[in-house]
Amino acid sequence: MKMANANFDRSSGAKTTGFAPAALIKSAHLIERIGLAAIGGSCGLYVAAALMRRQSELPLSVGIVLLMMLFGAFSFYVGIDLPRRSARRSASIQRQRWSPDTVVEILSAVGIFLAAIATFASVGIIILDETVSDGWLALIGISWMTGSLLQIAAGIIARSYGTAENAGK
Repeated sequence: MKMANANFDRSSGAKTTGFAPAALIKSAHLIERIGLAAIGGSCGLYVAAALMRRQSELPLSVGIVLLMMLFGAFSFYVGIDLPRRSARRSASIQRQRWSPDTVVEILSAVGIFLAAIATFASVGIIILDETVSDGWLALIGISWMTGSLLQIAAGIIARSYGTAENAGK
């Protein structure tokens, strides 16, 4: 990942381009990943809060909430910010062949969608103070868990495939 800084030379008015130091880029990437983990943790908190409204008498409710937050943070940290792959290039998409890149893109997209929809529904339940059936709560919880697992799978496949690809070069 290269980050270009555009600067204007005041004497000639010409635009010059320089590259940011690698340490700055790595720091920005780490901050981005921590932000994604925070979003994933808050998604886990919202889903857990919606589920706990119905089952508030559970003895380990605080532990369950913390576990869902940590799982959500981990899934967003590992799965959303995937390395750039050739599957994102239009030429490889037009070939219509299945590759690890294609699988990673699909797993990531479906995982993000399921986790986001489950979180959206959970926030709606909390904000609107709605009482929903156990079936809907189970569907929301399963959707969030499935989405998080798909994101983790996409992240693991992308990183292991990229590592194997780089080792062959």
